[in-house]
Amino acid sequence: MDALGLAAGALTLLAILLITQFMKLRGAARRLPPGPTPLPILGNLWSLKFTLHHETLMQLTKKYGNTVTVWVGESPIVVLHGYEAVRDALVTSSEATNNRPLIPTLKDYANGRGVSFSNGNTWKQQRRFCVMVLRNLGTGKKTLEQRIQEEARHMVEHFTSQQGTPTNLFSLIECYVSNVMSSVVFGHRFDINDSSFHHLIEDAGYITYFLGSVWSQVHNAFPWLARNFLGPSKTLNAHLERINSYVKKEIKEHQEKPESEPQDIIDFYLDQMSKNKGDKESTFDDANLFQLVIDFFIAGSESVTTTLMWALLYMIKYPDIQAKVQKELDFVLSGSQTICYEDNKRLPYTKAVIHEIQRYCNLVPFGVPHQCGHHTTIQGFNIQKGTIILANWSSVMYDPKYWEKPQQFNPNRFLDQDGKFVNQKAFLPFSAGQRMCPAEQMARTELFIFFSNLLREFTFQLPDAGGKINLGYVYGLTLKPHPCQIRALVRQPAAHQ
Repeated sequence: MDALGLAAGALTLLAILLITQFMKLRGAARRLPPGPTPLPILGNLWSLKFTLHHETLMQLTKKYGNTVTVWVGESPIVVLHGYEAVRDALVTSSEATNNRPLIPTLKDYANGRGVSFSNGNTWKQQRRFCVMVLRNLGTGKKTLEQRIQEEARHMVEHFTSQQGTPTNLFSLIECYVSNVMSSVVFGHRFDINDSSFHHLIEDAGYITYFLGSVWSQVHNAFPWLARNFLGPSKTLNAHLERINSYVKKEIKEHQEKPESEPQDIIDFYLDQMSKNKGDKESTFDDANLFQLVIDFFIAGSESVTTTLMWALLYMIKYPDIQAKVQKELDFVLSGSQTICYEDNKRLPYTKAVIHEIQRYCNLVPFGVPHQCGHHTTIQGFNIQKGTIILANWSSVMYDPKYWEKPQQFNPNRFLDQDGKFVNQKAFLPFSAGQRMCPAEQMARTELFIFFSNLLREFTFQLPDAGGKINLGYVYGLTLKPHPCQIRALVRQPAAHQ
């Protein structure tokens, strides 16, 4: 047979294989909620431009409804839109949907260890530990709130030293918020010029960027090719190696120091390992400690940092709201008073503004995927064991059924006619169900104390009074604003009355 015949035969065989696979995917798709027709090998990646972007997926609801199936390669993902669908899956059916899938990116990052990406007994034990240790740290010699207040004071002092000079304040916020988590996890804070500290922040930033980027979807669809040939995947591995190396060093130093009362997460974990020594059911070991520390540092720093970045931009964009927050702070608090979380009860407008910032900034459009541990029903659809589920949190925070004019920034939606704060049931910035953030209260405390301190002491402006605010974002696991120069103008003492 000549070369032309061989080529024709190969093409015919390829066509048969592709058609067979196409029909197989069509059959599998019929057993799932509706969605666009998947193609062999790529699934829907081509039509989705190789990324699960929340706005692109929202467009699919017009044709397929609030429960949509999309395919990453040949793996189906059920995407849920709107408060009702997300609550049905993650709260009503939480027992069935609380697993995490061991997809390639999450396997490379955590391999089923720690708390964020583990399952079964490992997850249950690690989560219980997280709740316990945060409670203990909240009542220790140096409480969580005191650590937050200390970093807020350092931040205010640093901003004051800038004397209104246009500065990338976002990078400074990142340092001081990360130092809260450093104190909680490692037992010490860093000098903000420490190169190791900046490497940790850089590592955490790239990991969260990658996990929500287009490169993550390519990595999940073609893991072997990505690990060996894709530049961003190799960069991810380099950042993982560096942060892993630092965490191992910290754990070793904790293991070698004299025994004393636990002061941080590593101390408490090592103590828990000692207590559970010999227990065959225990998951408290070096590997889970290692991953738990990384989970805490990344997740605990990233969400608060990015929310505060958006907060400054919104206060600049809406100067009347900034002034109204400052007026309330001046009226309720004296200028020298240390701000406590309990003060939020006396500051309903400030509290409402923080809530609206969290809603409006759309911090985590999807979060971490879930996986069905057993068969369940969601929104009337039968969902089989092993199905990956993705909640579109953007669609929850902007659900027009629960938010009037959701595209508008309006803190008054969290206030009643008497100006008292009222919560909204569709406000779910920390997820929902059994997988909701175990450090929610700590994050709330950080946001309130940092934001209130900054607004009490400074007025924020762009360098050019007529400049345009860039509200675009960098798409990753969180939506980050682009770096920009901001002036923090120290408010006059007369303002604090």
